[in-house]
Amino acid sequence: MNDKYRDCYEDLTIAAHRAYTRGMQTGSGGNLSVRIPGEEGMIVKSSGGSFADCDARGNGWIAMDFDGTLKEGEAGKPTREWLLHSVLLEHLSGCNAVVHTHSPYAIAWADKHEDIPLVTWHSELKIGCALPVFDVHAAVVPKEEAEEILKKMQDNPNLPGVILKGHGLVVVGKSAVDAEHMAELVEETAQIAVLQNIIR
Repeated sequence: MNDKYRDCYEDLTIAAHRAYTRGMQTGSGGNLSVRIPGEEGMIVKSSGGSFADCDARGNGWIAMDFDGTLKEGEAGKPTREWLLHSVLLEHLSGCNAVVHTHSPYAIAWADKHEDIPLVTWHSELKIGCALPVFDVHAAVVPKEEAEEILKKMQDNPNLPGVILKGHGLVVVGKSAVDAEHMAELVEETAQIAVLQNIIR
């Protein structure tokens, strides 16, 4: 473990475990990242690992530069989505963390509809704007699409994230825990929207 990243590992681990226990991510999918304070780079989830298995000692996390080069002393393979994380962390003002989960209700809503509507007072107050859906025709977000997501979020600084059709949600925040909390709210909002649609 690299002691200088201890706070980052703790933040990421809390977020990862919350998302896993709430059923927002199962198996080895999904990924999280944080900007490394005082450095040009980020820490991301390693490829093939589960949110449940990551820990605050550094297991399951990899430190790397924004260009994909692993930091000195790091080993392993980063998440396949590292480029998406890099684009947002390096260029989006105020973004210190990115959470990407394969949240089932967000995926279900996005398959049949456009933006996820703000169906509760809570979502209206905390999210503030409908989350747009991006139809990315790939299992991994390519650079061009990542840059489109970046532009969408730069154009609306209040936008906390986007939905990837057939894939999941991408949410940013001041910390991994902050981003994960927002991801939970987005997923809850999508769940209510799906249930309301069934009832109607």
